[in-house]
Amino acid sequence: MRRAAGIHDEETLARKLDTQLLRRLLTYARPHVASLGLCLFLVGLTSVASLAFPYLVKIAIDDVITPAMALEPSLRGDYAPRLLWLAAGFLVVLLGRFALSYGEAVLLQKTGQQIIRTIRQDVFDHLQGMSLSFFDRHPAGRLVTRVTNDTEALNEMYTSVLVNLFKDLVLIVGVAVMMLRLHGGLAGVIFAVTPLVAITVWIFRSRTRVAFREVRTLLAGINATLAESLNGMRVVQLFNREARQLAEFAAVNQAHYRASMSHLALYAFFRPVLDLLSMLALALVLWYGGNEVLHAGLSVGVLYLFTSYVRHMFNPINELAEKFNILQAAMASAERIFQLLDTPPAVRDAEQPIRPEGVAGGVAFESVRFAYAEPNWVLQDVSFSVKPGQTVAFVGHTGAGKSSILNLVTRFYDVQEGRVSIDGIDVRELPQEFLRRHVGIVQQDVFLFTGTLRDNLRLSQDLSDAEVEAAAKLVGAHDFIMRQPDGYDTVVAERGATLSLGERQLIAFARAIAYDPAILILDEATAHIDSESERIIQEALRTVSRGRTTLIVAHRLSTIQQADAIIVMNKGRIQEVGTHAELLRQGGIYRSLWRIQQAEGVTS
Repeated sequence: MRRAAGIHDEETLARKLDTQLLRRLLTYARPHVASLGLCLFLVGLTSVASLAFPYLVKIAIDDVITPAMALEPSLRGDYAPRLLWLAAGFLVVLLGRFALSYGEAVLLQKTGQQIIRTIRQDVFDHLQGMSLSFFDRHPAGRLVTRVTNDTEALNEMYTSVLVNLFKDLVLIVGVAVMMLRLHGGLAGVIFAVTPLVAITVWIFRSRTRVAFREVRTLLAGINATLAESLNGMRVVQLFNREARQLAEFAAVNQAHYRASMSHLALYAFFRPVLDLLSMLALALVLWYGGNEVLHAGLSVGVLYLFTSYVRHMFNPINELAEKFNILQAAMASAERIFQLLDTPPAVRDAEQPIRPEGVAGGVAFESVRFAYAEPNWVLQDVSFSVKPGQTVAFVGHTGAGKSSILNLVTRFYDVQEGRVSIDGIDVRELPQEFLRRHVGIVQQDVFLFTGTLRDNLRLSQDLSDAEVEAAAKLVGAHDFIMRQPDGYDTVVAERGATLSLGERQLIAFARAIAYDPAILILDEATAHIDSESERIIQEALRTVSRGRTTLIVAHRLSTIQQADAIIVMNKGRIQEVGTHAELLRQGGIYRSLWRIQQAEGVTS
């Protein structure tokens, strides 16, 4: 089996200017401007404290130690109190910087987490509003990467780059001002190295963005491949595909490894080059400043101060490598997050939707043409009507378009041509929430959430325990639920793995009945139920279908014999319409399907 080309490949992203992305990211920080402003203030004070340390040492050297060394040893003790005061001042500044740094770190991390919480909430909320066609095209693993890895990369930007970049800027400007005030010539020697630093930073910046984009793209591919393999583990083991799956995972894993190593190579080159330039600046300071000291044009304290300030100036620049890593990761993640947030749902509510007081349940298709991807039409010129309270079944060969009809009633997809209406109102004019509140669905593949059986029966509805149990009893699910260890409070494993297929199907039936919809849709709903359970459900359906419209897609024709009308589909078109008896007398497709199932023993 060959994987569809590109299904797990990350979509090609248009390059956006960093300023545009940053501007948009900063909009999330706007509600927290007061907290970030306080962080910046604390950062400014911390930077001032950092600059004060070497200056106190300079004072100790020039104003205390050097004058004292010129005196007789017996007279040097007069300078001891000054050293004590300087040491006390050093300690006070040290404790102050510690308190400022602690407050800054706590406040910054708290603010960053609040921002990321908002972004993650927006992404998840947007995903819930996307149409099913979006999820047809995007693997779950890729979307998980958006909500987890990508948002965490943005958290690093807010907490490690945004404020610290201001801190580094304050520190560099402060050092430059101090050096210019103390000795312009020595400052000029240091500034002569800055063009080389700027060139190095520009080269690194231009190349690391491409490398980070590739790493993020391949990481999404790993997550998508992993999610698919885990979700399909039953099939993998059944068809002995472990070796093939391992090879496919190894390929994308190896590609991610190569991309990561390419990025690490850039980082490994950038940091040592900046270290080299900082050592070059320090060597120039020692050469030029040392000559100035020898010719009495500079004090030893000032020379020490310059050697210390060189480190203060180049340390933030050296850390640019790490900050660029974080920033480029954030930019690559921001591209993906905003691309997702900018993707509109294919199915959207009308600007002025119609919200009727109730739903009687009449369903009509008028010259409907539909394709999941044009021009591969799944339905062509389909027209029929279902009166409120009627039970209508759809049958036909696989791919005939039966389930697509049900998807259009619930408006999981929109038609390209024609009209689907409920009670004479185009479903595109109804709010999606209102429409789906009045339509209950039981599908062949039942999805159960992690939680109790009671929670899965109730879902988001405000139903009493008695109402939940009544729905379960109606479809015959009550008995097997009570056989569970904790009855209705039994915890269901992920996707209902601890329940049989038939038991999950009964839960789905009870859930739909508890929803009390005007329109009940059954899409191969009895496919996994044994004959006894099917008999129970058929009896229940005769009760619950009274007064409500029921649309059924069924493979077993025995389950639809009592339908008010049966619509036979063939290659996206309606071929036959009638009751069970009428269709058998016509001698068409339905009669052929009935005879085949009789021979196979399916209809009995």
